[in-house]
Amino acid sequence: MKVLMISPGYPAEMPLFTRGLAEVGATVVGVGDQPLHALPAMARDSLAAYFQVKSLWDERATVAELTAKLGDMAFDRVECPWEPGVLLAATLRGVFGAKGLSRAATLPFRDKELMKVALDEAGLRTPRHQRARTEEEVRAAAEAIGFPIIVKPIDGAGSADTYRIETQAELERVLPRLVHVPQVSVEEFVDGEEYTYDTICVDGEVRFHSVALYRPRPLVARSNEWISPQVVALRDVDAPELADGIALGQAVLDTLGFESGFTHMEWYRKSDGEVVFGEIGCRPPGARQVDQMNFACDIDTFRGWADAVCFGRFEEKVERKYNVATIFKRAQGNGRIWRIDGLDRLLRRFGPAVVANELLPIGAQRRDWLHTLVSDGYIMLRHPDLETTLQMADEVGSDLRLFAR
Repeated sequence: MKVLMISPGYPAEMPLFTRGLAEVGATVVGVGDQPLHALPAMARDSLAAYFQVKSLWDERATVAELTAKLGDMAFDRVECPWEPGVLLAATLRGVFGAKGLSRAATLPFRDKELMKVALDEAGLRTPRHQRARTEEEVRAAAEAIGFPIIVKPIDGAGSADTYRIETQAELERVLPRLVHVPQVSVEEFVDGEEYTYDTICVDGEVRFHSVALYRPRPLVARSNEWISPQVVALRDVDAPELADGIALGQAVLDTLGFESGFTHMEWYRKSDGEVVFGEIGCRPPGARQVDQMNFACDIDTFRGWADAVCFGRFEEKVERKYNVATIFKRAQGNGRIWRIDGLDRLLRRFGPAVVANELLPIGAQRRDWLHTLVSDGYIMLRHPDLETTLQMADEVGSDLRLFAR
C-alpha cells in the first residue's frame, strides 16, 4: 500500500496521521512546501520519501511539479486530513490513479452552497441560505432570508471571517471586512446548542463516531476574547437528545456519497428539539479533537483512520469510558506570557483527570486569538460523569489565568 500524504508536517495533528499510516504498514511518500529538515521528527521518521514543492496552494503548479518529479509512480491513496488540502488531494488522485473521493465528489464538502443545495434536494433541514459574490448580492440575500443572519466564506474552515449580523446597519459595518473573501454564504441564524458528529467510515459505512458539544458556540467564542472556549467529547453518544442529530449526520453522509476516512460535521439542536445541519468537511476536526476521541476511549484514532483508508477496516476496540473536555485559554494583555495563576492548584485538585497541559510557557509570545481556537494553549481533562466533567472544565475556565506583557 503506497500513500501520498499531503503536508505531513503541518498543522500539529498531521505528523500523527502520518505516523498512523506508517504503523499500519503503508509506504508513505510526503509532499509539502517545508524543507525536509523542518518537518517534525515523527513525520520524518514515518516517511519513505519526501518531495518539497514551491507552494501547496498553487494547485496547477503543484500538480506539474509532482508529475515531473514522480513520473509514472502510482499511488493507492492520496490523503490530506487538513481542510485546505482536500481539493488538491482529490485532483492528485486523478493524476496518480488513486482510490478515494474524486474532485467532483469532494467539491460539495468544500463549497458550503453546493453542500446545502444537495442536502436541500434530499429533504434534509439546513439553514435558509444563498450564495453571494458582491455586496449587493449579500444585501439582497439578507433581505430575502431576514435578520439575524450568518455570513461566512463559501470554502472557509472554523469560524474565520464568520459574522452574526442582527441589523442592516451592522451588515454595512461588516461588509468592508469581507472584501478579501471572493464569495460568501448568507445563512439563517439558527439559535440552539451546537454539536459535532465526527466519523471514520469505510466504503460509506460508519465504523466509529464521536459527538462533541461546543461551550459556548464557536461564533460566540470567536467574538469575545475573555471567554475560555470548551469542546466536550461526550461519553454517552446514545443519549436520546443526540439521536436525531446522529440520524441527520448519517443521512448527510449518504446524500454526499462519502467513502472512506474521517468526516467532521457540525449541527444545531434548537430549544424545541428540532435539529438543523450546520456544515461538514471530509476531514477530521482540528483543535486536538482527535486527541479527545483517543482519551475518551483509550484508543488510537490516528491509526484507526489509517487502517480505514488503507485496508478498509477499523480494528480499534471502542469502549466509551470518559467525557473529555478541552478548555482553551487566552492570556490577558499583549506580548509575552509572564505569569500563570491557578495552574498548580488546579493540577493538584484534579490530579489524574488532567490528561494534557499544553499551555504556552512563561516567555512565549502570545498568539493571535482571532486566528486560532487553540489560542495560548489548553488543558484537557476527562471523567466518566458528564456533570463532574463540566464542573471541572468551568473551574479551569474561571480560575486559570494567563498574563502577557
